[in-house]
Amino acid sequence: MSLTLRTISREQHLAYIQSLPSASHCQVPAWADVKTEWRSENLGWFDKNGEMVGAGLVLYRQLPKIKRYLAYLPEGPVINWYAPNLDEWLQPMLAHLKQQGAFSVKMGPPVVIRRWDSTAIKSGIQDPDVKRLRDVEASHIEPRAFEVSDRLRKMGWQQGEDGGAGFGDVQPRYVFQVPLANRSLEDVLKGFNQLWRRNIKKADKAGVEVVQGGYEDLAEWQRLYEITAVRDHFRPRPLSYFQRMWSVLNSEDPNRMRLYFARHNGVNLSAATMLVVGGHVWYSYGASDNIGREVRPSNAMQWRMLRDSYAMGATVYDLRGISDSLDETDHLFGLIQFKVGTGGEAVEYVGEWDFPLNKLLHKALDMYMSRR
Repeated sequence: MSLTLRTISREQHLAYIQSLPSASHCQVPAWADVKTEWRSENLGWFDKNGEMVGAGLVLYRQLPKIKRYLAYLPEGPVINWYAPNLDEWLQPMLAHLKQQGAFSVKMGPPVVIRRWDSTAIKSGIQDPDVKRLRDVEASHIEPRAFEVSDRLRKMGWQQGEDGGAGFGDVQPRYVFQVPLANRSLEDVLKGFNQLWRRNIKKADKAGVEVVQGGYEDLAEWQRLYEITAVRDHFRPRPLSYFQRMWSVLNSEDPNRMRLYFARHNGVNLSAATMLVVGGHVWYSYGASDNIGREVRPSNAMQWRMLRDSYAMGATVYDLRGISDSLDETDHLFGLIQFKVGTGGEAVEYVGEWDFPLNKLLHKALDMYMSRR
């Protein structure tokens, strides 16, 4: 298949994304408006008949003092990754990005390589010799994903060491998802473990109420988010970031971003943001107060968000990043321990890949990133 690549309008890009069952929220045109510190470009791939068959959102980050850029396609581009002529898709992109001044290209193919269901994860947790997900036999392996990785290596794409946890990438390599397609809501609830089901009932009995918020409630969201940041020792994003997310994402699609609160006796105890692209729904940010945990607001909120996703016809409820650690002494273990209670599955993508267009500048960036 003969392919051409060119810059496209946001409208063309959005129309293409809307024609698909789903795509990453990092690949919708409005995501560029969230990341204001990056310049952006919308790319389209066209076949010999002039039909658009792929799209990509490129974010450009300029190096200080010189007009050279890191070109980044988070969780993209949105192309046929299993095409036998993958190099014919990627070579025009590299040539175009080089012409735009890029010294290095980073991309995150949305290609799943392995899945572990809850039963497999639990068996791994119970085995003292198992420390990581990769030590557990996967419930499903996608052979074509290994072929994608082999092709990328042969083309010169490189992958950094991530220490196994998947946090060497900018976007998470390991995520946790609850499949919703071809399941009844009752089946989904039955998939929850006993503790989750008990906590949902406990919250309901205590009178925990889950409600949706709007733009005007983002300040309250920020209050809970900053409490969480202090407790969990991370640097919070400012309120303006979430206000911008809300404005630009919901301008593109009024249902792209949602805000939820779980409250008890009129006091907001937990909050979360949710993103929607086609049939894929993400729980993107979560926050909670230091009080009221005994009435299990987070469980009630997740159950409501999942039910709303199901009602929208979503095929996947995505709880986002986990590490692959199954070691109970690892500080990241709690992430997978909490999410596995939903009865979903851990999912590994092929990870992010880099292509150095200028080896000297690429190496300098690598050294800078390794010191951060």
